[in-house]
Amino acid sequence: MLEVSIALADQLGFEAVTLAGVAEQLGIRIPSLYNHVAGLPGLRHELTLWGLRELGDQLRRGATGVAGEDAIFSIAHAYRSFALAHPGIYTATLRAATPDEPDLAAAAQEVLDVVLAVLEPYGFSEDEALHVVRGLRSLLHGFADLEISGGFGLALDRDASYRQLLAVYLRGLHMR
Repeated sequence: MLEVSIALADQLGFEAVTLAGVAEQLGIRIPSLYNHVAGLPGLRHELTLWGLRELGDQLRRGATGVAGEDAIFSIAHAYRSFALAHPGIYTATLRAATPDEPDLAAAAQEVLDVVLAVLEPYGFSEDEALHVVRGLRSLLHGFADLEISGGFGLALDRDASYRQLLAVYLRGLHMR
């Protein structure tokens, strides 16, 4: 059920996923889904949780065995790859968890912890590191969102643009 829901979210958009659509894809009746999720809110919660965990796993794999700027480039590539592979689920990972969503908060914290670990060699204070994470996330999200939305119409290598954007950001970090 989750795999079908992920595919639907990525094909149609997160908000377009319905219990009826999932049930139809599975060839079952809607009430059967209630054995697995607490309605549409429960399904969306599970999709978001999967997305955060998958993003965290991809970032962690990207950070493994590399350090410094190479690690930042690697996690940036992993972030973009996740967003492009799962555009519907990606949108669900963007909002902050609410106090009644401790599992989402924990999964989001794991994502944050990977990025903070990569930034640790830079010697930022805790607050500085969080500002850097916000800036990096904004940069990565903006590029990924424009790419997903078809915002890059020029016949110019997007990978080269992405690398250049990251390089400029990293130069700024060294100036701090």
